[in-house]
Formats: sequence, structure tokens, C-alpha cells
Amino acid sequence: MDAMDEEILKELKQNARASASEIGRRVKLSTPAVAERIRKMETSGLIERYTVKLDRVKTGRPLLAFILVGLNGTEPIRFFREAVTQYPCVLECHHVAGAHDYLLKVAAEDMQGLEIFISKTLKTIPGVASTNTMISLLTLKEEINA
Repeated sequence: MDAMDEEILKELKQNARASASEIGRRVKLSTPAVAERIRKMETSGLIERYTVKLDRVKTGRPLLAFILVGLNGTEPIRFFREAVTQYPCVLECHHVAGAHDYLLKVAAEDMQGLEIFISKTLKTIPGVASTNTMISLLTLKEEINA
């Protein structure tokens, strides 16, 4: 990946529906050259997929929380992974190193909805030993950089 690929990715991150000709005009490269570079990034797996970024407030889930989860040993890992990824409010699930086992990024409609998810759903998954919840007050940056 070179500087031109980074410029093309920057344009795609702003508008994944932009045509190769639009991107070419912005980065000063021919349409076929842009299309070929995009194809190579897709083929190599650098670009995994094109997606939509939703506004959490407009979807009815403005509350963002990060939940650290501790499990009882290694036995429940497979079951926990299968269970937790099924809930739409769980935006991300990361296996982490440190005092906890997993970090969840969760979007909820309000504090009551978050409390219900933690108490009646998350803590009832077999093997969940502990949780530690942090509420996000403001998101300053949320993206993956090339």
C-alpha cells in the first residue's frame, strides 16, 4: 500500500459509494488506475467489505457503553462467544489480555435498557463471572485508519 492507495481509501471512507471517476478527480489519477487499485485492495483483503455507518441516536440507541467481562476459566469460552455475538446491542466483542477476558461495545436505548441487558442477559450467560461497565459520555473519534 502506498500514499496513493491511502488517498483512495480516505475517499472511500468518506463515501464508499463514490465512483472510480469521482475518486480519480479528487486524487488526480485516471479512472482505470483508481479502479485497478481498488480491485487490488479488495483482492488482497485490505478492503474486507463496504458498509453503512448508522447514527446511533437516530436508531434509538444513543447510549454507548463498554463492558469488561470476566469468565470462569476456559470452559465457557466457546458458549460465551456464540451467545454474546447474537445480541444486536453488542456492536463489538474483543478478546483482550489483562484482568478481564472480553471487552464489549454496547449500544442501548437508555440506562434502563443497558441495565436490563447486563442483568437479565449478559450475566445469565453461563460462565460469566464478572462485569465492569463504563459509559461513554462523548465519542471524539470512531474509525479505522489505513
